[in-house]
Amino acid sequence: MLQSFLALVPIIWLIFALTYLKMPGHKACISALAVAAILALTLWHMPAADCATSALEGFATALWPIILVIIAAIFTYNLSLKTGAMDIIKRMLTGVSSDKRILILLVGWCFGGFLEGMAGFGTAIAIPAGMLAGMGMDPIIACVVCMIANAFPTAFGSVGIPTVTLQAVTGLDMLPLAFTTVFQMVPFMILVPFLMVIAGGGGIKALKGVVGITLMSGLSFVLPELIVSRFLGPELTVIVGCVVSLFCTFLMARARKNKPVPAEYDMSAGISEESSQQEGRPMSLVVASLPFILIFVFLLLTSKLVPPVNSFLSIFKSTVRINTAPNAGSISFSWINTPGIIIFLAAIIGSLVQKAGGKMMWQALTGTVKQMSKTIVTIMSVLAVAKIMTYSGMISDMAHLFVTLTGRNYPFVAPIIAAVGAFVTGSGTNTEVLLGTLQTAAAQQIDVSRYWLAAANSLGAGIGKIMSPQCIATAVAAVGLVGQDSKVLRAVLKWALILLVLACAVIGLGVSLTPA
Repeated sequence: MLQSFLALVPIIWLIFALTYLKMPGHKACISALAVAAILALTLWHMPAADCATSALEGFATALWPIILVIIAAIFTYNLSLKTGAMDIIKRMLTGVSSDKRILILLVGWCFGGFLEGMAGFGTAIAIPAGMLAGMGMDPIIACVVCMIANAFPTAFGSVGIPTVTLQAVTGLDMLPLAFTTVFQMVPFMILVPFLMVIAGGGGIKALKGVVGITLMSGLSFVLPELIVSRFLGPELTVIVGCVVSLFCTFLMARARKNKPVPAEYDMSAGISEESSQQEGRPMSLVVASLPFILIFVFLLLTSKLVPPVNSFLSIFKSTVRINTAPNAGSISFSWINTPGIIIFLAAIIGSLVQKAGGKMMWQALTGTVKQMSKTIVTIMSVLAVAKIMTYSGMISDMAHLFVTLTGRNYPFVAPIIAAVGAFVTGSGTNTEVLLGTLQTAAAQQIDVSRYWLAAANSLGAGIGKIMSPQCIATAVAAVGLVGQDSKVLRAVLKWALILLVLACAVIGLGVSLTPA
């Protein structure tokens, strides 16, 4: 029992280092890696070779595809700044509304949901946060609203991969699992836009005058999700939801365009008044948006929604076994059909159309890598921690501790277990792999619905992800606050804890809604 409690030490240390000691994210995660390795080698008697190769596997999976896709996303954004395309996009958005609260919904909620549904891996935070900060929003607030927005689309990110993975490890039927997941998220998908406006606007008073459009943003997102998940499955759930929400929010924003914007929410001053041109040539909105349009098209064409293309590109991969731990398997690296490569390709083609030269692209790339250097260390370290804790048995011991302590009240803590897993791994998909079967096994032990607790794993994982060092590192890098991870963690923590408490109540009280 004591050893199970000690499994929490790397996580407790990481939170302590970030919040109380205010260590930069990369230093805090390196120290957490040392703590996890020492505990694994001593108390869990993990062989040194297994510990080292577990860390190496974490480094490799961090670099490809996670760091790759984050660099690609921020490179796309930075290049659009250099070509002047982003100024045009920003002016288009503020042409719809200069109200900070409306822009939070359009960019953070709707566009962020689209990026999560299509690409995931940090793009849904990096690009929208960078855009909002570029419009003049406080960088920390920009990070917080985009992180709050990302909590619940995570379950269906990257064309549904987390839920597909959860189905694979639990053996549950896909359609009822996807529908149950969305059903649990209904109150949160309606609540989150309100929390974003409150967080971004400085308090509840920010809701004055925008309650209707905020409610519509949430309802128009989650109602299509219910329909799609019930009849089609997880792949299109978030994509359809965010597109419908974007359309409805855009129309409502246009309808209220002539209403005066309170001075404290007016972001028109944050948009450059200079004409956005590249070498004297004007750029249309379509050309300015082309990299993002191509990201959508390319990701759609290469996804499982287009089986011939997806199957062909899936051939180009390597499968290797890095880890010597007995319970470790091989890992695969897709060299072409991975979001990072697709986003890079879209960015390069789009910027060529925008008349960007090779020198400009190289400067954008090297600048992005330099900007991301500490973030790369952070993400590699935290993935190494996750792998060591997983293969040593620390994660399993920690999870079973919760089951033992809570008994039939376990549903009330199921989201907490998932949140802890996502805090460590920074990934909804990895949390499904780590803890999905634990949730269904616990459901069988206490005779409640396996679907309900499996879906609860997705609910908690999304909340835990937005508190994770990996997620925070992505956010701070996108808005130029590298090294200030602790400020962002403190700013987002209260919102995440509110959502987690509500999630525990929803799962615990609602467990009787579905038959065992």
